Amino acid sequence: MAIKHPPVDVVLVGLGWTGSIMGMEMTDAGLQVLALERGEMQDTPTTANYPNVIDELAYTVRGKLYQDLARETVTFRHNISGVAVPYRQHGSILLGTGVGGSGFHWNGLTWRAQASDLRLRSHYEERYGKHFIPQGMTIQDFGVSYEELEPYFARFEAVAGIAGKAGNLNGTVVKGGNRFEAPRSSEFPLPALKDVYGAQLFAKAARELGYEPFPIPAANASEPYTNPYGVRMGPCNFCGFCENYGCYMYSKGSPQTTILPVLLKRPNFKVKTQAQVIKVNLDSSGKLATGVTYIDAQGREVEQPAQLVILTAFQLHNVRLLLLSGIGKPYDPVSGDGVVGKNYAYQMNGGVSVMLPKGTQLNPFIGAGAGGQAIDDFNGDNFDHAPLGFLGGANIRHNRTGGRPIGQATTPKAAPKWGKGWKAATQDSYQRLMGINAQGSVMAYRDSYLSLDPTYRDAYGQPLLRITFDWHDNEFKMTQYTVDKAQRIAEVLGGSVENNAKKPGSHYDTRVYQSTHTTGGAIMGSDPASSVVNRFLQCWDVHNVFVTGASAFPQNFGYNPTGLVGALTYWAAHHIREHYLPNPGPMVQA
Repeated sequence: MAIKHPPVDVVLVGLGWTGSIMGMEMTDAGLQVLALERGEMQDTPTTANYPNVIDELAYTVRGKLYQDLARETVTFRHNISGVAVPYRQHGSILLGTGVGGSGFHWNGLTWRAQASDLRLRSHYEERYGKHFIPQGMTIQDFGVSYEELEPYFARFEAVAGIAGKAGNLNGTVVKGGNRFEAPRSSEFPLPALKDVYGAQLFAKAARELGYEPFPIPAANASEPYTNPYGVRMGPCNFCGFCENYGCYMYSKGSPQTTILPVLLKRPNFKVKTQAQVIKVNLDSSGKLATGVTYIDAQGREVEQPAQLVILTAFQLHNVRLLLLSGIGKPYDPVSGDGVVGKNYAYQMNGGVSVMLPKGTQLNPFIGAGAGGQAIDDFNGDNFDHAPLGFLGGANIRHNRTGGRPIGQATTPKAAPKWGKGWKAATQDSYQRLMGINAQGSVMAYRDSYLSLDPTYRDAYGQPLLRITFDWHDNEFKMTQYTVDKAQRIAEVLGGSVENNAKKPGSHYDTRVYQSTHTTGGAIMGSDPASSVVNRFLQCWDVHNVFVTGASAFPQNFGYNPTGLVGALTYWAAHHIREHYLPNPGPMVQA
């Protein structure tokens, strides 16, 4: 029999970015909040202490901050008739665990969505006609506009200490920033990071081609900063240890460096680690959540009653928990019925490598997670798609995250992979091999979705989440087009260029890292027939369950998702406090 704990006002499932934000907002409202985190406690002074944290073998190769795939993982297959197999080695996605989640070991690229990204189907239909969207592509509008979210983008940027340069202040285009961005109400909290040499070369070459490059918005503090919660951050020292690592300089915006130092001290907030939530409990009607059930560190089943349940875990885990709990109708790709698991999307990344002339000294070991320069001329719908035959685009950029000796000592494709030849190639290319990346969108499709696996289970006997996904022709066309634009910039730099665009007809490969930007499965929208949550991230079927994170994205765009994730969380928290708490019930009538 399960142990039953005293009730709380709010239970949060996961304590990463969205859990930390919701924890602050709900405790500000005077509520008793309990966060359940399946991993261990992680903080800067103990988990990211110098010099222990800059251990590439432990953190990058062995994935010290990653989810234990032997206990819980996902399964993959390419199509609905295939048999999925478990993902047992971290490759294409790096699943985090523990307090801070992936926000503890991310790089820090923090973009706002473009206005058209949030109303994608409407935008394309209005500009190109309904016929332009291929059959089987199930893209949707988010149900919330950029104008509504703008104050919440600004709030997240202020909390995370984002460094950058505005390109559009209240409708006035500002030189030096991103001229394609939607209007922002204020400048970035911090000035842009200094450019490493590679970023300077990229920017110069892009300008020669008539583009207007701009600094990448970075959650890497460019100077000392105190955020709205009173938490102080130190300036980034370009150590080159951002992704896969906690930040020992207190410079990278993460829950640990921006929110948790305040939240963990609040008397009405508690966190319980090593607590694996296995179910959201419902009353006899199935329309109201009564709390959650979790497995504690001793392997005991515990029932935690709560008035409000907020799923604040990673995108994949949120969707799995909805399916395990029977909240919402599971999506069926054959009939098209159901919503939970619908519209899974990823990103298609490509790019080029350029071997610069001998004598170039890029000094790649000088790097910051999000430092660099970019262009947005071929992102979203910033260019005419009518004659091109595809939707979407890519952010083209150079950002140097470091030059670590194991994972970042790259060589040309034709170079030997081991032995004396590899050593010589590494020595020759380390200082002069430079990448230009095209991070591309992925549209949603009827045959790309999430479901519970009928065969494989986790360490607790629960079905694993099954991912059904493969590339589509639209994305091959998009990446060929955008990578060709990246190649033109590389050619201006001189030297030999390798084009790394994915080949049409190739399959999604889980073995090669691309990004951890998985989206969808609990998508937001204006109609319960086609979405899991409403525009306030509230479940249509169970009004006291809210679902945060990139699981709400109806499709994926050419940016990193965290900026939009943060804005949506603050947006939802505001409406919970102002509207739901005074009058609990559906905030949007179906």
